[in-house]
Amino acid sequence: MVKDELIKRLSALGFPLFDMEEPQNINATIVDVVKSKDFRLWEGFPIILKNSEGKGLFNYNELKNYFKNKVDKSSLDNLIVISLALYRNLSLKFSWVDKLYKSLPSDKKTKIDDFLKKIKNNEDFEVTNRVMSSVRLKATFNNYFSQAQSKLNDLLSVKEQFNLEYAMSQIFSPKQKELFLKKLNREKLTKTEKEYFSRAVKKKILALANQELHNLSRKLLEE
Repeated sequence: MVKDELIKRLSALGFPLFDMEEPQNINATIVDVVKSKDFRLWEGFPIILKNSEGKGLFNYNELKNYFKNKVDKSSLDNLIVISLALYRNLSLKFSWVDKLYKSLPSDKKTKIDDFLKKIKNNEDFEVTNRVMSSVRLKATFNNYFSQAQSKLNDLLSVKEQFNLEYAMSQIFSPKQKELFLKKLNREKLTKTEKEYFSRAVKKKILALANQELHNLSRKLLEE
């Protein structure tokens, strides 16, 4: 069973089970993941590799020196090759991939196409005499990045909402903004609100919708 300490440390490498750790512990964490032989963590290795490389914390030449056991060293290389095959299958391109690929032993480089074929066909494959599921590998990776994208979309949505609120406050008074939104949402206006909307708010909306005014405004901002 994987120690709770290792589970917590993995968040620094982007695996969604966990909390942050110091950068100097990254190599030790990856070593522990490889040696754990825990498929739950091995299936998340493409996430760990992508995020640690993205932060500039992954150093293959330094990391491989941590492994004295040939079997564990082979497991590390296989997990890296599997990760690269998965990225290729998903058409993901990262600037660091070519450099990492060139650092791998020649016998491991030749395996990438074999792993890629099995991943494409949802076939199981062997890693250091152990069978891994390509379906679970892809699901773990896709689930993580779907969650990350969802968080990003939520953040962008909030940011856009704040930007819209600010822009509207520069043009409309609070009451005018309220009527604008009510009209937009097809809510019923009182007689007084309708009159005020036609008298004050609609004129501003017409001005905002004027394409020539819009073009001139953009031109001024570009100067």
